Order: sequence, then C-alpha cells, then structure tokens
Amino acid sequence: MKRWMLLPFMAVCLWSGCSKKSGGVKLRTDTDSVAYVIGLNIGANLVKMDSTLNADAVCKGMLDYMSGRQLLSMEEAQTFYLRYVNYAVPEKIKGQERQYLDDVTADGSFRRSESGLRYDVRREGNAKRTISSDKERILLRCKVMRRDGGTAYSSYERGDTLSTYVDSLPAGLREGLKLVGAGGAVRMWSPAALAYGSAGNDTLGVGANEPLYYEAELIDVQPDDRPDEKESDAKWKF
Repeated sequence: MKRWMLLPFMAVCLWSGCSKKSGGVKLRTDTDSVAYVIGLNIGANLVKMDSTLNADAVCKGMLDYMSGRQLLSMEEAQTFYLRYVNYAVPEKIKGQERQYLDDVTADGSFRRSESGLRYDVRREGNAKRTISSDKERILLRCKVMRRDGGTAYSSYERGDTLSTYVDSLPAGLREGLKLVGAGGAVRMWSPAALAYGSAGNDTLGVGANEPLYYEAELIDVQPDDRPDEKESDAKWKF
C-alpha cells in the first residue's frame, strides 16, 4: 500500500504539466503521463524483487509482448521463471550467505557444524546437565543481533532470564545450546535456514533470508513438565 501513496502526487504533477524551470517533467499527453506513473510503480516493485535485474531486458520483454514478437511463449516463460525462483535464486542466496558467514567468522575462533552453524563455545558448563530432549524446559539468557548490527532481542537489556521449552526456539539456537551444559555459554552465527528462513520475523525486525548472531548462556535444564499428549504452546516471547 505504501508504494502507491506517492503516485497521486506524481500524477498531479505530470498532468498539470510541471514546467522545466521547476525541475519537473512534462509529457506530451495524459496517457503518456499515466504510462510513466505505471512505469515508476513497476520499477519500484522490480527493485524490491531484485535490484540486479537488467532494466533494458525488462523493457524489451514488455515491448516484445505488446508488439507480439516475444521470444518465449507465456508457458515457456512461466517454466523458466519458476525454475529460476525455486532453484537458481535460493542457491545464489545460500552462496552469498555462506561467503558472508565465512567472512564474519574468519578470526579462527568459530567452528562450523554440518548444518552450517558457526559456533564458539565460551564456557562448557556442567557436562552432566545438558539438553537431552527438545521437550525439556530451559532457563537461558540470550542476545540476538541482526546482520546490520542491530539488537533484535536481549534478555540482558530486559534484565531477566528466559524460561522456555527447547522446541520453541529457532533450530540454530537449539543446536548451539546443546553444545554446552548448565552454566555454559556459547556464541554463534546461524544461517537463515536455521533462524527464520525466507519468512523473516517482523516482530524482531529480521528480514527474509537473514542470518543471525546469538550470544547465549544456558542457566538450567529442567525435565519436561508437559502432558505427553499436548504440544508446547509456550513460544519464545518478546
């Protein structure tokens, strides 16, 4: 909705024939002005979709379709696009993410697990009191930071200890906490697939396909206190 809010203003400016002296744009007809406004909106959406798209190729596609000279049928175009979106783009994103995580953990203090989690055990804790089941309740302190360095959540800033079930945590955080015992501490970089994936998390301000940085302390591990037939409804609240 927000992207359309500017369009009425643009249209008024164009339709009223803004003079060149004011730095405005003067188009020949009202229909040209409408076409320009539509082009602006298409451009804004394409930039949000993929800012690396070749604008000339986009324009050629529109011109070819409107003139009936397209290089691909619509069925062929759909097949190609779906293959690109479902396979090529995810692989490209994963490759960029791997390179980013390699760069930010290049100091040699982090290790990499098979899942792609980068972790650094700062304190091992009690080896006899570790997480043995995702159904256990744990007490922890945790700080979560986004890729831009902003804090998404911090129990340290809130001055509290989080009590939750292991299975309510993102997969990357679960994996990292299982590396230490009660009293242990670990920091980690989690790939997006082990955090909030392509959906992101609006509450935390986490974008789609965004890796996260965690600093966590496992304070205590407690037995599962839920009835066997009930799923956990205790989620990680903020």
